[in-house]
Amino acid sequence: MFGQSLAGATVLQGAHPEEVSSFVNQHIGQHRLEMLGEQKRKSSLSFREFAGFGMSQLSYGNHVRVKSPELESIYHFQVVTRGECVWHQAGERMKVRSGQAVMVNPYEKIDLEYSDDCEKLIIKVPEHVLNNARELSHGRLPEDGIRFTRAPVELRLCPALINIMEAVLSELDDAEDEDINPICGTYREIILKKLLKVFPSNWSSQEKGPACTPTLGKMLHYIEQNVHRNIDIEELSSISNMSVRSIYNAFSKAFATTPKCYIKQFKLQKLREDLLQGKCRNVTEIALDYGFSHLGRFSSDYRKSFGELPSETMRMAG
Repeated sequence: MFGQSLAGATVLQGAHPEEVSSFVNQHIGQHRLEMLGEQKRKSSLSFREFAGFGMSQLSYGNHVRVKSPELESIYHFQVVTRGECVWHQAGERMKVRSGQAVMVNPYEKIDLEYSDDCEKLIIKVPEHVLNNARELSHGRLPEDGIRFTRAPVELRLCPALINIMEAVLSELDDAEDEDINPICGTYREIILKKLLKVFPSNWSSQEKGPACTPTLGKMLHYIEQNVHRNIDIEELSSISNMSVRSIYNAFSKAFATTPKCYIKQFKLQKLREDLLQGKCRNVTEIALDYGFSHLGRFSSDYRKSFGELPSETMRMAG
């Protein structure tokens, strides 16, 4: 996912972490860098401005800790594309792994620990740009502004957001500045709409009601409790007392995907967790246990989701 992000906008390659840190302080957000291991010149950074956003892809290439008093009046949409990142907050740790994303709010303190192989795609969204989004035109903004819940979101369950981001990154790689300018506004509105839809916030709960209704929550709980079984749409309809069409609409609204895709990605995610925890003896056994009878298709789907084969995940865990 986003493997070639901003490939044509490289600013630093093979640099010292402090060089990347200096650029970040100037263009992305104020912070202080702390080295936690041996210093290596393996850092890289790409950066480009687009549609009022600052888009960057960075890797410190070292085990580091990044602290910031606050982000000022900007949001950060951060996607971990490789490795992992640990958020330290109020004595607790929240791990964000490859393929997961978080929204960081304005004026929030940041305390992050990057693994030496961690790579991130960061989109800086000025607060006024989000506040002026067309999606908000018919609702009342919360008094303290829109604030997102800091919790990782599995982007594989949000294909619509992935598709628009990949489209934007492809345009940036292929087009000249004068070619991309006419469509900036359209892309900006779509991205903002998807961010507001995918990431829970005080605006979504206040203006539109919870993204997860009690009935949808019942279905999600049922899926979780029966993750090893093959669950079809008729079964969800029976336990929720909802029509098939209403179920499709509910999953589209909450997760921008279909029930079938949600179930498959949920199974893959839980299976991956089992692999990482060393809970199986071989890949075939665990694939069949989760209801993946076509092993070739399973391996292909797994690789598309996590960028590696299940056997590679298993070796990594061992």
